[in-house]
Amino acid sequence: MHCRCEHRTHTLTHMQSYTIGQAARLLGVSPDTARRWADAGRVATHRDESGRRVIQGRDLAAFSVALGQHTGEDEEAPYTSARNAFPGIVTAIKLGDVAAQVEIQAGPHRLVSLLTREAVEELGLEVGMQATARVKSTNVHIDRP
Repeated sequence: MHCRCEHRTHTLTHMQSYTIGQAARLLGVSPDTARRWADAGRVATHRDESGRRVIQGRDLAAFSVALGQHTGEDEEAPYTSARNAFPGIVTAIKLGDVAAQVEIQAGPHRLVSLLTREAVEELGLEVGMQATARVKSTNVHIDRP
């Protein structure tokens, strides 16, 4: 599979797949919850060469966006202060000539980062790929319901 980017042709890497356990960690839920969602058909799965049930990266990215849009008003929010490392899945990449915008869905958190196009290319970022957003801030707000 090839991608035509400006005047260069790149061979795309094999699409990453995630086990139910890996998907659960990225979505911020238990493996049992992720398994129930898969059993209910909320997210598509298939068997890999070892017979394990896995989720394609693009499918998990789309599901994580839909899940992140759920308001959760019917669920009790945990009392927590979010850490500043957010493991998640890349859900969108917008490339400009020099700059790029990368979106990561980390459980219920949608993070957007502006970085150089060169950094995106060096990291080999693609939609559906696992990545961690790290946040450094001098102004952090902590809320408790």
